[in-house]
Amino acid sequence: MLSMELVDSFLFSLSKAFSSPIAIFVQIQGCLICLILALGWVLASYVRNREIKRMKDSARAGNSFSFLCHDINELEHSYQANLPRVSVVMPLKGFGEHNLHNWRSQITSLYGGPLEFLFIVESTEDPAYHAVSRLLSDFKDHVDAQVIVAGLSTTCSQKIHNQLVGVENMHPETKYVLFLDDDVRLHPGSIGALTAEMVKNPAIFIQTGYPLDLPSGSLGSYCIYEYHMPCSMGFATGGRTFFLWGGCMMMHADDFRCDRYGVLSGLRDGGYSDDMTLAALAGAHKLLITSPPVAVFPHPLASDLSFSRYWNYLRKQTFVLESYISKVNWTMNRALFSVHCYLSWGFTAPYFMAVVHIAAALRIYAQGYAREETVFVSKGLLLVACLAACTFVELFSMWNLTRVEVRLCNILSPEAPRLSLGSYNWVLVFVAMVVDNFLYPISAMRSHFSQSINWSGIRYHLKDGKIYKIDRSKDMGPLYTDLGGKHLGRKGAPQKASFLGSLCRSLAQWRRPKKYDV
Repeated sequence: MLSMELVDSFLFSLSKAFSSPIAIFVQIQGCLICLILALGWVLASYVRNREIKRMKDSARAGNSFSFLCHDINELEHSYQANLPRVSVVMPLKGFGEHNLHNWRSQITSLYGGPLEFLFIVESTEDPAYHAVSRLLSDFKDHVDAQVIVAGLSTTCSQKIHNQLVGVENMHPETKYVLFLDDDVRLHPGSIGALTAEMVKNPAIFIQTGYPLDLPSGSLGSYCIYEYHMPCSMGFATGGRTFFLWGGCMMMHADDFRCDRYGVLSGLRDGGYSDDMTLAALAGAHKLLITSPPVAVFPHPLASDLSFSRYWNYLRKQTFVLESYISKVNWTMNRALFSVHCYLSWGFTAPYFMAVVHIAAALRIYAQGYAREETVFVSKGLLLVACLAACTFVELFSMWNLTRVEVRLCNILSPEAPRLSLGSYNWVLVFVAMVVDNFLYPISAMRSHFSQSINWSGIRYHLKDGKIYKIDRSKDMGPLYTDLGGKHLGRKGAPQKASFLGSLCRSLAQWRRPKKYDV
């Protein structure tokens, strides 16, 4: 009985402390973060909805192919014959449950101009090599495509190395190069839409898009969906953006041939992240990045995506902030690091406080404490009610944007299986919001202190923002990639560790001297 009284005393003290002016500020700040996110998703859904309305109006006006182009006259042979040549470069790693579907959606594009596909693998031992080779043999008379073995990277990440090998092997008359991740599921008109914008505005440096995550049901998959959703509003501008996603980037081929703005050398000489490097170059040279409203791509997540694989993915995402190409870029990354960490914990702290307020109120109700002894709880419950209302508005706005993007994807791919909101679990979405924002600062700090990352069995070490050392081992790293669950072709890799074990090891390593410190 005495122990429960001590618990009650501690709980009431905590609830009282959470009713102080500073704590009230933190809780009101959390409500404002929810409302700002909700507003961003409302604006993003407006842009996507406007595109849906445009396509429907075009269809009613007689354009049955509005999902391909704005003007049906663009399908005339005279127009199609003058379309520029595009080379699609896809760096591959591993083979998973969704790859064949994604690759088919890419090579069966309805772009009417000259088009080639370059699938780049590290070696013939990669499971992707044989899988994509079999797929291309089925389309050999209909598609200009080839598989290229790039070999091992020595000065940059393997993905960037594969991309640059693809650029070296593209057709000499290629005007635009489109970099795609192998987990991107294209719409029939995606390449045409991206190319049309490049032709319309030659000042565009990069055209980009963003994925619509389709969670598989696990908490890890919902955490990834929640991680991407705040970023999605930056891509739903219908035009200029400062964001860049490495999974879909269309650029001028001559920028690589001539190494304009240091594009080639910036990536090749120590580059870790393709999109962060190119975004930094765009910012340094005041170049234009745009994202057309139709550039949203279904991204099914692996059915067995565990929480530990989500943690590995988050580690890789936070690690990109440790790479930079200039002092200005370093400053911007530090600012982004600080702001994101502050807002993440500023978002989660009010929920912890709300749990304390509710627990205190329940104990008061159960034990029948005198009202004058617990008057502070009413203030706490008022803050809880405000947070609950703001959270509902935020979740509703997220649901609405997802609904609009699902609808847009269904219109853009009329031949594909219909996407649906029915599989989304919004209780798990809420849990994922809290979990992801709580873990982000931990992952970011871990990345900052380690300066190394294991990416699909390859450990990269950074120095002054660039890769300076690459370690490879067949026994190093996971059997599967994080999001797509693609098998990497390793034998005898160690068993997958639990998330808690991984996190504990990460925390322990903070205090250890680094083996490669100079």
